[in-house]
Amino acid sequence: MINFFKTNIGRLRILGLLEGVSLLILVFIAVPLKYFFDNPAGTKAIGPIHGALFLLFIFNTLSVGVEQNWKFKTTTWKVLLACIVPFGTFYIDHKILSKIKMDQN
Repeated sequence: MINFFKTNIGRLRILGLLEGVSLLILVFIAVPLKYFFDNPAGTKAIGPIHGALFLLFIFNTLSVGVEQNWKFKTTTWKVLLACIVPFGTFYIDHKILSKIKMDQN
């Protein structure tokens, strides 16, 4: 796990995991609590965290895309789209990111 912090791909994979989990918590726990039980505390707490992770994932995806010479039409857009679909980051991690060799910088 420590090796993930040493490479841009590893950091992107960790951000994808965190962003995906925060989206699932927001969509399946915090939003229903807000609208069905009139309790907005979950969205107030998780919303900004998810927003920050979302932006970090976007910026890191673009950075890794440039570093890895990804073609936007074939790879980068898929990774970017994954962060707005529930379970998308997990799928992209399995299909694309886990297959990229993590050389140290």
